[in-house]
Amino acid sequence: MSPLNITSKLPNVGTTIFTVMSSLAAAHKAINLGQGFPDFPMSQELTSLVDKAMREGHNQYTHMDGAIPLREALAEKVSYLYGTTINPDTEITVTPGGTYALYTAFAALLQPGDEVIVFEPAYDCYIPQVGLAGAKVVTIELVFPEYRINWAAVRAAITPRTRGIVINSPHNPTGAVLTKEDMTELAAIVRDTQIAIISDEVYEHLIFDGLPHESVLKYPELLQRSFVCFSFGKVYHCTGWKLGYCIAPAALMTEFRKIHQFNAFTCDTPKQVALATFLEKRENYTELGSFLQEKRDYFQNLMGDTRFKPLPSHGSYFQSYSYAEISDEAEKAFAVRLTKEAGVATIPVSAFYRHETNHGVLRFCFAKKEETLDAAVERLARL
Repeated sequence: MSPLNITSKLPNVGTTIFTVMSSLAAAHKAINLGQGFPDFPMSQELTSLVDKAMREGHNQYTHMDGAIPLREALAEKVSYLYGTTINPDTEITVTPGGTYALYTAFAALLQPGDEVIVFEPAYDCYIPQVGLAGAKVVTIELVFPEYRINWAAVRAAITPRTRGIVINSPHNPTGAVLTKEDMTELAAIVRDTQIAIISDEVYEHLIFDGLPHESVLKYPELLQRSFVCFSFGKVYHCTGWKLGYCIAPAALMTEFRKIHQFNAFTCDTPKQVALATFLEKRENYTELGSFLQEKRDYFQNLMGDTRFKPLPSHGSYFQSYSYAEISDEAEKAFAVRLTKEAGVATIPVSAFYRHETNHGVLRFCFAKKEETLDAAVERLARL
């Protein structure tokens, strides 16, 4: 009997670098500063609210678009933070994670032959998701070492087939953030075009150094052509929840929901009920950045005793470090050796590029307990 053969839709995709490095860390009992998940507990208040919601019977399907109280709480949050009015009935959909929201946005927007501009280093789901929609990715490298956007290069990359531009701030993997000037440039480029914006803002509240988060939601001209994707799991340190949401104008959200209804359809109810109550307290989203900045500063201070040199990080769970004073090895080779010999797992930033790149930089996740960071840096300081 001959085996069933299928043609791969992602022929060039293998196991993600996150899985590879986490597996390597487990095999060598290394401290895992690679994959972006906290090792400290999430809010006890929020877990108690989930327990309460379950005990009160909120355990059946909720609305396809998300629990109405949660969508209303999100609309209020957007109004408070960004001064923008969002219709919770027609412009917000709760999703099983930020990655799902991004995939659904691409699927709703793109047709075969369309082009999408993606900035590298790029979070690893963008390029495969665009490809699954039958569209073509056009990559533009961020300017190293600040990882800023070269807007002249963006203008040069625009063609009649350009249908989307993906932005990500705070940025994974580098922790860079977009500025008001960036948003002004973006608005000028897409004005009077049919180019959509897919804005990955899953680290929305995790921004440091007194900088504002320049969300697309602050810019009406951009918002009217955007899918803006968020994650509860990232900002509330519960990545295993896989819960997020997308905000888009009603016409775009209508197409988004057409796909959503035949995929996940809806997300689990008790967490949504809990989050609706949790978001009533503004400090539950306005104080998150200071908490993570303390983690970044603590880790950066410890790393001063090593030969790694920090690159700027103004948000997210991550900071990149140069190892130029330690080795001239390629990034993946050095990351593997670091895991096996020093017992600390990281992610090579080269993994976030489609083509071979080597700046001699590794990404570290500092969203960890202090004792985890202490132990990791003690090992790194021996190099």
